[in-house]
Amino acid sequence: MTLSQLDYIVAVDTYRHFATAADACHVTQPTLSMQIQKLEDELGILVFDRSKQPVVPTETGQAILAQARDVLRAARRIPEIVSESKEDFRGDFRIGIIPTLAPYLLPYFIGEFVGKYPSVSVHVQELVTEQVVEKLRNGLIDVGLVVTPLEENGITEMPLFQEPFVAYAADANPMLSKATVSSADLLSDGLWLLTEGHCFRTQVMNLCGADRHANGKTTLRYETGSLETLIKLIDKQDGFTLLPYLATLDMEAARRARLRPFDAPAPVREVSLVMHRSFLKRQLINAFRQEILAHLPAELMNTTRRGTVMKVR
Repeated sequence: MTLSQLDYIVAVDTYRHFATAADACHVTQPTLSMQIQKLEDELGILVFDRSKQPVVPTETGQAILAQARDVLRAARRIPEIVSESKEDFRGDFRIGIIPTLAPYLLPYFIGEFVGKYPSVSVHVQELVTEQVVEKLRNGLIDVGLVVTPLEENGITEMPLFQEPFVAYAADANPMLSKATVSSADLLSDGLWLLTEGHCFRTQVMNLCGADRHANGKTTLRYETGSLETLIKLIDKQDGFTLLPYLATLDMEAARRARLRPFDAPAPVREVSLVMHRSFLKRQLINAFRQEILAHLPAELMNTTRRGTVMKVR
């Protein structure tokens, strides 16, 4: 059994296709297939059920693959320890970030981070939370920026800050007659939401109690994948939505007039870094964390520290 053979079976499990896995491992498909067959012969079991398309691991194969991933992470940790001792950060750094954070948080720090570590090639992907977790498990990204708690087995969470929610309403909406809003105000008709798959949608629905609208009103008027689209629709139409605080900081005056904070305790979401439990690039991830915290807007830091809060999941 060799590390290369473990690399090959993990690649097949990740891509569920022998040719694609071979390309990812920079070998020919016959070489990859032969080495996997050799490993299976040595173990006396089948790692993959080749009768199904796409190929899937057998029940025993699933346990072997989980162990193989741990072995490969441990092996890759050795040269990383040497690099960290020399403070020599280099190589790829793959980041997954949810869409309701990416355009509002990244601009504050990503340029400074790249400038400090020119030998690191930074790759950023916008992914929904489920995709972040899957890619962390498969070793396809190094770290995620998501809203927690996730309570996912094998995933380590490192909280960064708490981000308040604010209400955003159309000019004619009764919410704008108040200085602050409460959870009771959210039970009115006219809520606009993100599409399925966005954790922010779930948090808004939990806060608004969308499942309690038993009076026949249609609370879900429209769904979109973009907070900016929600804002523009409300500007031109009617209704209201909730926004994360970072999404409001660069708003023009006309839009800021449509924002309302919440009564205490203010609802917040917890933003965290997430990694696989046996994560690599530890010092680089810590440097990444420090860069984020050093460049958070003062308004957010002040808001996070102020008064009592209510975490929304």
